[in-house]
Amino acid sequence: MNPQQRSGRLGIGIIGAGHVGPVLGAALAGAGHAIVGVAAVSEASRERAEAMLPGVPFLAIPDLIERSELVILAVPTDQLRSLVEGLAATQAWQPGQLVVHTAAEFGIEVLAPALASGAIPLALHPAMAFTGSSIDIARLAGTYFAVTAPGPVLPIGQALVVEMGGEPVIVAERDRTAYAEAIETATSFSSSIVDQATGILASIGMAAPGRVLGPLVRSSVENALLRAAGPDDALPLGS
Repeated sequence: MNPQQRSGRLGIGIIGAGHVGPVLGAALAGAGHAIVGVAAVSEASRERAEAMLPGVPFLAIPDLIERSELVILAVPTDQLRSLVEGLAATQAWQPGQLVVHTAAEFGIEVLAPALASGAIPLALHPAMAFTGSSIDIARLAGTYFAVTAPGPVLPIGQALVVEMGGEPVIVAERDRTAYAEAIETATSFSSSIVDQATGILASIGMAAPGRVLGPLVRSSVENALLRAAGPDDALPLGS
């Protein structure tokens, strides 16, 4: 099916029920799409999917792909390539089917086996730290998504992001590695610094160190982001 001929409502299948997949599924369901099924293995992932997507059936991966117009691959990065290749080997992918992955470091090259089967590849990475709970739905509003796709279908990726409440930003295939490095640096550094600082306050007997440091950390990060936006928007330290 030609992408331009699709109806506005898509049947969406989600492979992987970690912190990201069910949240994106819930956001797309809220935009009017139908979640046809979830493929989840562990008990924790099933419980998460049931909480975020009540009533959505658990399906085996081949059945899920067969029933879906759009498949979201929200699996660990180190499992993505082998999953796509394995499904291509069993001829699971369908011509005209949208296949979306959420890994930061990959563009669409990792989806080449699906593309060879006639599927339409999209790489959509939300630049957000997920909890896997309903809190994330509100946090998606204004979150930037890295979008990598073949030129003719970039509008589809951008539209999906907007429907989830996000802001699409196009990242070229060759730039995905650098993009992923920036995401990992920001995530791991901010988390480790907060953990270290709250640990020091806890060691001197301070109650609720996270609440004490919260305003400081948030304002410091906001100031740093304003400085990154340009000299005219920057705030001096201590302002």
